[in-house]
Amino acid sequence: MYVNDPESFASYAEKAKSMPAQGKLVTLDGNPIAIEGNPHGSRVAIFEVEDDAAFRNWYDSPEYQELRKVRLAATDSRSTLVHTMG
Repeated sequence: MYVNDPESFASYAEKAKSMPAQGKLVTLDGNPIAIEGNPHGSRVAIFEVEDDAAFRNWYDSPEYQELRKVRLAATDSRSTLVHTMG
């Protein structure tokens, strides 16, 4: 993720923390190290959620959809839902 508007992103981050927990922040790394290929940006955030339904409940909520607009305006970022093995 590239943060283009640090002030707006800080506001997003504070508001996101106050939302009801649907998972846990595993890492927020401001200095990821690319091993192969080109990384997208200078930050990586990984969240762990119980299942797809918990993710969708949070992500699709009207509250997060409003907050998402702030994140998208403040950053150039990508989001991917991945599943663990096992």
